[in-house]
Amino acid sequence: MHDIDRTKDVNLENYQTDAENHQYVEELTTIDETDARQFLDVGVDTRKSGRSGTFIQMDKSVIHCQSCAEGVEVMGISQAREKYEWLSDYMWKSVSPEVDKFTTLAARSAHEGYFIRSRAGVVVEAPVQACLYIAKEGFAQSVHNIVIAEPGSTLHIITGCATSPHLVSGLHVGISEFYVQKGAKLIFTMIHDWGEKVNVRPRTVTHVEEGGVIISNYISLGPVGSLQMYPTTYLDGRGAVARYNSVLVAGKGAHLDVGSRVVLNAPETRAEIISRSVTSGGTIIARGDLVGKVAGIKAHLECKGLILNDGLMKAVPELEGHVPDVEMSHEAAVGRINRDEIEYLMARGLDEESAVSTIVRGFLNVDIEGLPANLREKLDQAILKTQESIV
Repeated sequence: MHDIDRTKDVNLENYQTDAENHQYVEELTTIDETDARQFLDVGVDTRKSGRSGTFIQMDKSVIHCQSCAEGVEVMGISQAREKYEWLSDYMWKSVSPEVDKFTTLAARSAHEGYFIRSRAGVVVEAPVQACLYIAKEGFAQSVHNIVIAEPGSTLHIITGCATSPHLVSGLHVGISEFYVQKGAKLIFTMIHDWGEKVNVRPRTVTHVEEGGVIISNYISLGPVGSLQMYPTTYLDGRGAVARYNSVLVAGKGAHLDVGSRVVLNAPETRAEIISRSVTSGGTIIARGDLVGKVAGIKAHLECKGLILNDGLMKAVPELEGHVPDVEMSHEAAVGRINRDEIEYLMARGLDEESAVSTIVRGFLNVDIEGLPANLREKLDQAILKTQESIV
């Protein structure tokens, strides 16, 4: 396994690992309006409109959990472990507690997390929504998530991770193990909106069986102290597919080290990693790693970054082929906006600032599969607000 703790060090002693128990909320419409707005900013709608299930955790407490679709289960991980003895066959089987100090922290003192499962053959168009929320200043939230898409099922999850508006510092550690079984499809969209000094350390591994599909979308447009994530997917069955999309913005002081790794272990497997990054004073390290282990695989990696004002942008594309008959490619580009593009738009009536804003917005607006219309509109608004603030 690669060395994945590449960002600035985090002293775990600076954070509290305990918090008060928050009361369970039967009706989400009664949630504090300020918190509800934060939830909505990361795609979690307290009205549960167009959702097949909801999971919300505040600090260490599951405050709401419900499935609204037959064949889809949504519950806290501790409840799931009590209900299903076989869950132990999935926990800590893909991620080792000994990877780093963050996985060790989660193994010793995990604060819940979610269990989401789609039953065999169940196809549900509406997504399950999940929110992991930090309300306590200086709290280290560590969660363990398990997702299982059983054979022939389709499951869509929108996970929003955020902090209370007043919160400045905190730590989030998320251990996630995803299992996409034969012929299943999992669309997983993660939207982050953290505080300016929050450190974030997700650790995710996915296994995909024959004919299975994983589509993973990651969006981080707001401030964050440091973020380091390097999800790894193993395509273990013939014809399995993985697609990763990420949209990243780093303002001054932010440090984002984000990448994806796909290991193609079976014939006819396919993988694609697409990354779009903009820095306006922060650091972004965009990584991508494709590993072709067998003949007959196809994989492509694309990392593109824009530097506005100052900042550091680093693209690290890696291709690793183990046999002759693999088809693997990559594109990487880092730089500023082309002056010709700005002048082209200015010749059509835009001033320079508007021209730059239009280019940035178009650059960030990656086509992300599976977003509901209302969330796609909200993402467009967030991108518009982001490009206005950084240009």
